[in-house]
Amino acid sequence: MNILEGLQASNTIPEKYLAMTNTELEERVASIKQRLGKKLFIPGHHYQKDEVIQFSDATGDSLKLAQVAAENTEAEYIVFCGVHFMAETADILTTEKQKVYLPDMRAGCSMADMADIYQTNRAWTKLQELFGDTIIPLTYVNSTAAIKAFVGENGGATVTSSNAEKMVSWAFTQKERLLFLPDQHLGRNTAYNLGVPLEKMAIWDPIKNELVYEGAIEDIKVILWKGHCSVHENFTVSNVEQVRKQYPHMKIIVHPECSREVVAASDLAGSTNYIIDVIEKAEPGSAFAIGTEMNLVNRIIKEHPDKEIISLNPYMCACLTMNRIDLPHFVWCLESIEEDFESNRIIVEEPIASNAKLALDRMLELS
Repeated sequence: MNILEGLQASNTIPEKYLAMTNTELEERVASIKQRLGKKLFIPGHHYQKDEVIQFSDATGDSLKLAQVAAENTEAEYIVFCGVHFMAETADILTTEKQKVYLPDMRAGCSMADMADIYQTNRAWTKLQELFGDTIIPLTYVNSTAAIKAFVGENGGATVTSSNAEKMVSWAFTQKERLLFLPDQHLGRNTAYNLGVPLEKMAIWDPIKNELVYEGAIEDIKVILWKGHCSVHENFTVSNVEQVRKQYPHMKIIVHPECSREVVAASDLAGSTNYIIDVIEKAEPGSAFAIGTEMNLVNRIIKEHPDKEIISLNPYMCACLTMNRIDLPHFVWCLESIEEDFESNRIIVEEPIASNAKLALDRMLELS
């Protein structure tokens, strides 16, 4: 199903689901889960709404859910409570007998949309002209299947925020330089943590189709795609300074999709799972300002009443695309499966699937 077909499908949800109460919808989910048993598997990303995450059979960040998808061979139906690129990854890693669904096809990722395959092929041609065969591509899992396939075909791998340092270290054992797609901030923060100076990092601007760098290009070690997370880029140094002033006792912990300046000004930085783990292990009475997606921050606050927790940016909204899946779409998707109506099924066609699997397998083998 292409994106246009997906958007059309997402708009055909019957009105009856929108008219149901939450209690009715929750009862339907519970009933379907009981009827389908192990034939149904529901992975849920940490950023999802509480109303759907409560029904997940497994929760986690992108790395954990990719591992879960690869290990699951029993379920016939996988209903992914996440976004499009995650459901694509699940389809790539599961067997031909398994079917993957996304309850709302509008659930996407603005970062993934910042690198399309046409821009990437065009960039690769020019970078090969500039640097020859000295570059290996890495892509954040927040990317389309086509980008993952490009990376796999060219000897690279996928990364998540949980294993980025390990994967970047591996990349430098393969080639002298790396191209990091599509999130410049995760790439910059990771490379910096591994000792690559900022002055040896360049930006690739896919709109202008040019390398942005001051200095001798032979000094470049990391080429960062000019993309970002629309949520995490909204955390600023001013937010950090305000928390330092108003709550000097708080530790500030942020996701590495935040800018280098914000990460440097914070106390701790790490993946979604890292943030959750730090909060869980902290002593009662500990105080944190967290710089990541609001659904997760609100859930952490609710689950840790013994700690003082706030968002680093109190005016932050939940990720609009991550926030798409709700109970009406979720129930509609589940009931469509029972009725053998292929609503919102995710299928990654060959040869994209096999090349993308190369990139994903290289990551999973090292994780």
